[in-house]
Amino acid sequence: MKININKVFLILGLMILAGCQSVTKTAGNYSEIPATKKWSERMALTLMKKYPQAYMIDDKAEPKWDYVHGLNMIAFEELYAKTKNQQYIDYVKGYADSTIDSEGKIPSYKFENYNIDMIIAGHHLFDLYAKTKDAKYLTALKTLRLQLEKQPRTSEGGFWHKKIYPNQMWLDGLYMGSPFYARYNTTFEKGDKLDDVAHQFELIQKHLLDKKTGLLYHGWDESRKMAWSNPQTGTSPNFWSRSLGWYAMALVDVLDYFPANHPKRAELISYLNSLSAALVKYQDKSGLWYQVTDQGSRDGNYLEASGSAMFAYAFAKGANKGYLPKEYKTIANKAFDGLVNDLVKVSPEGYVTLTNVCAVAGLGGNPFRDGSFEYYVNEKMKDNDPKGTGPFILAALQLDR
Repeated sequence: MKININKVFLILGLMILAGCQSVTKTAGNYSEIPATKKWSERMALTLMKKYPQAYMIDDKAEPKWDYVHGLNMIAFEELYAKTKNQQYIDYVKGYADSTIDSEGKIPSYKFENYNIDMIIAGHHLFDLYAKTKDAKYLTALKTLRLQLEKQPRTSEGGFWHKKIYPNQMWLDGLYMGSPFYARYNTTFEKGDKLDDVAHQFELIQKHLLDKKTGLLYHGWDESRKMAWSNPQTGTSPNFWSRSLGWYAMALVDVLDYFPANHPKRAELISYLNSLSAALVKYQDKSGLWYQVTDQGSRDGNYLEASGSAMFAYAFAKGANKGYLPKEYKTIANKAFDGLVNDLVKVSPEGYVTLTNVCAVAGLGGNPFRDGSFEYYVNEKMKDNDPKGTGPFILAALQLDR
């Protein structure tokens, strides 16, 4: 039989081409982060892929002591506690070692700014010091504790948010300072300042609570000098979901350090229940919450990821710990469903992107932020902003999702 060499080569060529296409197709479908992993790990591994060093989070080019890193390091610590995967705690230690020198000094931190945001950046140091006994971590912890000791206060003893924002308390500041304060005090000072920790929440409830809605305003100026403050009450004009999220997380986290018999514990739990009941009234059918919490039907408002993730975490942890009724676990799951179904995108490689995260919002400053509805809804959004990714991981862990 006569063999046609040209046909043989043509067949072989087609077979090789088909094989290459098959390999390419398989490679294209290969998932670097398997969908079988829990959402907490999928988000954490996504961050580690984009930011090989933890200080790079938030697209930083050099190490910076910052609250957004502190928030995410707390999430990575919790993830390590759940999985015992060494890479997660190594990531946390990497952040500490890149921002703290061998003597325990923090080069990028300015004590004299009295910025309460900087306190939470060191919350991960408690466990690192306990594990390693490295004195530099303790020195850094003592520095942050000293800031709280010297922090300027309102006439009733409430911590100013920053030196540049005199006489002002913001909801954000309760998360930034209180869990650290309570943990340091119970770890190193026999819990003798827990009344002062609780007092910060008492002042927030006294001055920022809107009795009609049960929500709390973003900020309060005791002096009434800020253009955003109400001349009668001193409060800012609107309810911002992320600030309410900071406050809800502050309550569930600070309770970790209040003994069962502490006289202020029940009070803090009542604040959490009151806020949670108010928030549920404004939860969208999707499970999410709007950027301006109580104005979901208003043009320009949008379903925002970070506040929604914070509420999911606070409700889930509150229910798990017995601070909140069990049905809040169901409400938290609905919120997490909303995040995953409406605001999460997953790449072919398995990388997770959380969308609709408000990048930043505040009050006052230059350019001036007036706390108006228009201000909040027009602040820029950023995919996988760390103020969303940290609470997303924490919520996923509490819900075991």
